[in-house]
Amino acid sequence: MADLSAVRQELRTRNQSSSFGEPQCMSSQKEEQQRLAVPFCGGIRGGMRSGKKITIMGVVNADPDSFDISLTCGCGDVALDMCVQFEDREILRNACVSDSWGEEERSIPYFPFIAEQPFRVEIHCEHPRFRVLVDGHQLFDFYHRVTPLTAIDTIQISGSLTITKLN
Repeated sequence: MADLSAVRQELRTRNQSSSFGEPQCMSSQKEEQQRLAVPFCGGIRGGMRSGKKITIMGVVNADPDSFDISLTCGCGDVALDMCVQFEDREILRNACVSDSWGEEERSIPYFPFIAEQPFRVEIHCEHPRFRVLVDGHQLFDFYHRVTPLTAIDTIQISGSLTITKLN
């Protein structure tokens, strides 16, 4: 997760803060691909709240190392950092509150990601937790460490993947 701070700094420097929650007119497929280029940083309109769902569709790269999906409070606290590591076939989860990382979680029932294969990650925000599903199957729950939920207003995605759709 050390590389994640470098990616966050690069994203801050590039100041990419589009809001995928708002409809946008795209004149071509190339513009759509540019909008979803990795590393990606986008706003979550209105922040998170119980009942809100974020869906990330993508394809794992051919020779993947890792990828990260993070829900953050702007450039501050990290409400959920999900780091998918292919070599160890694990998914690390953590949160950073007031510049302090919490206890890392890594237990999963199975490893769902395969090189060169499409996937669909759904992050459901529920009252006490985020519930994460991959391809329609529950993978893990991550209990909220950041409040209020509405402060969670940014999604960042980086690593060995291509994003095809984000809602």
